[in-house]
Order: sequence, then C-alpha cells, then structure tokens
Amino acid sequence: MDENENGFMGVNSLTPPNPDFTDGDEPSVSGCNFLLDRTGEVVLTHTSDGLSWKLVDSSNDEGDKFSCLGFKLVSNTEIEVNIADVYAVNFIGWGLVHESALASLEVSLLDRSSEVKHMYRFAIHVVHKSKTQSSLWTPSVYTFGHKNLEICMSWVNQINSHLHVEVKRPKNLLVLVHPRSGKGHGCKIWETVAPLFSQAKVKTKVIVTERAGHARDILSSITNRELSLYDGVVAVGGDGFFNEILNGVLLSRHRAPYPPAPSYIMPPAESECNVSNHNANGTISEHSDHNEDGSPLLRGSEHIERESPNFEKDSESSFPNEMFRFGLIPAGSTDAIVICTTGVRDAVTSALHIILGKKVHLDIAQVVRWKKTNSANEEPCVRYAASFAGYGFYGDVITESEKYRWMGPKRYDYAGTKVFLQHKSYEAEVSYLEVEPKEASLSSDAVPEVQSRRFWCLPKKPDRMTCRANCAICNSKSDHTVTRSASLAQDFEGMKWSSSKGRYLSVGAAVISCRNEKAPDGLVADAHLSDGFLHLILIKDCPHPFYLWHLIQLARKGGEPLGYKFVEHHKTPAFTFKSFGKEGVWNVDGELFLAQQLSAQVFRGLISLFATGPEE
Repeated sequence: MDENENGFMGVNSLTPPNPDFTDGDEPSVSGCNFLLDRTGEVVLTHTSDGLSWKLVDSSNDEGDKFSCLGFKLVSNTEIEVNIADVYAVNFIGWGLVHESALASLEVSLLDRSSEVKHMYRFAIHVVHKSKTQSSLWTPSVYTFGHKNLEICMSWVNQINSHLHVEVKRPKNLLVLVHPRSGKGHGCKIWETVAPLFSQAKVKTKVIVTERAGHARDILSSITNRELSLYDGVVAVGGDGFFNEILNGVLLSRHRAPYPPAPSYIMPPAESECNVSNHNANGTISEHSDHNEDGSPLLRGSEHIERESPNFEKDSESSFPNEMFRFGLIPAGSTDAIVICTTGVRDAVTSALHIILGKKVHLDIAQVVRWKKTNSANEEPCVRYAASFAGYGFYGDVITESEKYRWMGPKRYDYAGTKVFLQHKSYEAEVSYLEVEPKEASLSSDAVPEVQSRRFWCLPKKPDRMTCRANCAICNSKSDHTVTRSASLAQDFEGMKWSSSKGRYLSVGAAVISCRNEKAPDGLVADAHLSDGFLHLILIKDCPHPFYLWHLIQLARKGGEPLGYKFVEHHKTPAFTFKSFGKEGVWNVDGELFLAQQLSAQVFRGLISLFATGPEE
C-alpha cells in the first residue's frame, strides 16, 4: 500500500479502509486536500462566504479574476462558490474517483489504473448561472474524494450546518401537478425536477389533479393549521393552473372590502367618488357552486369582520403571509408568470429558485363580478388574477380556443387568427381611479400630433424602467397603492375617477408585463411585479390594418404596441367596467369569467413567490 505526501492512497482497493484509521490526519474543516473527480488534487477551503478550491500543482500566480458561470475564477485553477449557491451536499460513500477527465475513458484502451482511485466521497451540488443568459440556472455536481471517512463526514456536516442556517429555504412543500397542462407533460416535467428536491432534502407531498377545479377544491377545503405545515404550495402547470391554486388559497382567506361597483361611480364632473361609502349589504356565509362557471360566491365587505369557515381561531398562521410562498414550475402553453418572475421559461431554473428559497412579492388583482348579464340580479362573485384580465378580443380568443383543446398550445394561434378576422367591437364604459395623471396616465392625449394624422407613425420610444431582480420601484414605498391588508376604502378616500365610454375591440388590465414567447416585451414592457398598479389598456374600434399593426408591434422585441391614438393606457390601482351588451366574456389568467358588470382593484405585494425577478 502506497501513500503520497498529501495523504491519498495510491491503490485501487475495493474494500474501504478502517474508518478509525487516520494515519495521523486530523479532521479539518478550514482547509484540506481532496481529489476532485475528473480534475485532480485540490485544496478545499472554507471561506467566510462559502467554499473555494485550487489545484495543488497550479501556479502560485493569482492572476486576474474573472467570472464564469456565476463563479469567480483565478487563473483557471481556483473556484470560489458562495454558500448561497450551494443547494445540497451529500455523502455518497466508498467508490471511484478519477484523477483527470481522461480517466473516464475505457481503462482497457490505455493503462490508466493509476488515475482511478477508490475513496470516501461526498458531492456538492451548486447552482450555475448561464454565461450567455443569466436568468437561466443549471445544477452542477462536484465530487470530492478522501481516504479518511471522518474528514469527509466533517466537511459534509459543516457545509450542511451552513445550509440549515438559510432559514428562508423551504423544508416541506405541497406540490400540485396538472397532468394535462400545456402539451400534457405536467407529470414528466415534475419527474425531471423531483430529484433536485430530493438532493436538497426538501420534503414534497405530491398530488396529481384529476379534474378541472380539483386543485382549488383541495386548497379551499384544507384548514389553516394543515396549510401552515408547509412552507409553500407549488404548481406544476401553466398560468391557468396557477390561477386555480391562487384562488383556492385566497378566496376563503383574503379578507378585504370589495372595490366599488360600476353603479356607485358617479361621473367625475358631478362629484368625487368617496369609495369608503361603498359597502355591500348582502353577505353569503357559505360557498355556493350553483352558478354556471362554478364560482364560489363570497360575502360582501362585511366579511372583513367575520371569519371564513376555514379560518380556525386556534390557528397560528393566517394566509396570505410573508413566509408562505407560492411556486410555479412551468408546464403550460404560455407561462407568462414564470417568464416575468424568473426571466426564463425553464422548469429546472424555477425548481432551483424554490429550493434556494428565493422570494419576490407579487401584486394580485381582485376581480369582482357584480352582474353576469343585464337582467341578472345576483351576489358578487370574486376571482383573483396574478397576470391579466381581458375583455373583448382576449375573452373571445379564450372562448374560441376552448373548442380546439385537442390542438394543444397551437389552438391559441388558430383562435386568435379567427377572432381577429371577425373584428368584433363592443360598447362599454370603463372608469378608473386617477393617480398622478401626468405620469401614470398615458392616454391618446399624450400622443404626438403627427400620430393623429397617421395611426401607424410610432412616437419616440420612451425611457423604460423595466422590472428586474432587486427592483428599486418594487421595493419603494408609495402613498397611492393598496397594501396586502388594506383596501380602497382606506387608501383612496376622496380620489377622483375618470371615465371612458365607446366601442372597444378589447379592454385589458395587466398586473405584470405579461411577457411570453410570442410577446417578448409583454403587453406593457415597463409593468412591475410589485408596484401596486394595474395597466389598463383600452383598444378603441379601428380599421383592421391599424389593429394588425398593434398586434405586430406586440410580437416584436422592442416594439411599441401602445403608441397609437386608438390605444388608451392608464396606470391605476382600480377600475370598473360595464358592458352595454347582453353579457361579457373575460379572460382572467387564461380562465373564462362571465361578467357584464365588473370592478377590480390590485393589492400590492399580496403574495410571496419563489422567484427573484428577471435578471436580464
């Protein structure tokens, strides 16, 4: 038996040595020599911020540091890893460690027995950021070997102790999988990322949904005490499935007065609307599923003083709260929410955000239906939206696409083309709260004079303050936003309402930018994740070519879809809507919602999401 001067064994033994035999080596957790698989002998060091390792036979010259894959490299021989980028460390026992990459070739081709050793091994799992696309995260594994079991276990225990200090990382998650989401690959996508959670020792309770509304029913019926056992709930599916889960948590738990109904809004010329005077008198104490779209009917504004049936008095947790987070692993048709919150449509990246316990606040819109049709007399019905609510063109597309579900995601292209050719317009009245009109309202009045003569002339591109990780706007405080526990009645008393009435091709309210692969900048490029505002987009009736040019601009990177006279863009925390037709079909996060009279308000940072915001 040979032993080199660094304490490594120079034989290929199939039997591990006696763990009690240290040959004079004392376990060290500050610096120690290891054999890094397919690299060579390195000195592994624990630093104040994490770990670093350097080849033993490398030049002592430090050279200039540069960045690669999210790591700091020194002369191509030293790597520094921040402990925040380590998502797991595992002891993997006795086995082969290769001294170099060449040792992975067939040993029969060349005599490389001296380059393969049997040792005790442990693996460090690290998150890499793509060199070309920083929002794309990938996992990497570094396997270290040593002859001494005690030394290996000391390092494993030390690194794990540092990982356990990361209190924001989840330990227990409820995972809901939509098996037919998108192209029907929900289960396969979960099977792809599930090993990452196992490696990180994150416990997951996985439920594969069996029908539409199943996830909402599960989360609305679970008690707060049971829900508090989890650090968050993760959706494996698309935007519509995330909406189902969001509503399952919030419908019976989020308590706040409703926004005013359209009938309560008086013309701004006559009076200012004091929204604090608005209170729905009728209340419903129990859910009802007898309406056509299966929407649970919630009580009116009195529900802020009563407790939901699922709100246990002995429960220590209320929802939503700061620590409980939502997660979304993309498996849908568009996955706009994931793209807007992580910067990329990638299941592994989203899984790593969840495992590392990343958190970003997300605005949520509360959408209240007051009437389904003109003649209807019903109690208010509530939905919550995380990305978008749209009427007219948007509602018609989602209605038409339901007929072609067998086509998969392509049904939206087909339905969109069909609806565009029909070119329907609808008469409606929209009222919205005025907030800093000079800056927040970008209506047709702000369009240059030349554009009034030519619809297709784009104005000069404005300076955009797009939302990014650690966004200053999302982290700022504002006097004109609805907080997670407040309401319009508390925050907007005495503010003025403006109204717009006419024929519209579409009415849309974007909570976030709604970026996706077909609209790279989204509907509103400078929308933010948590600034407390909706972006109200009103597309007036116009000739076919003008609306087509608007859609073309929407599909272009750097396009200006809102820079036309027939487009109104208002930044507001709340709006009301009244259709003069028989009924209205709305698209709420990809789900159908029938409403002839509707109002909406946005709650700033209402939920926390496992994400960081886009990094590019």
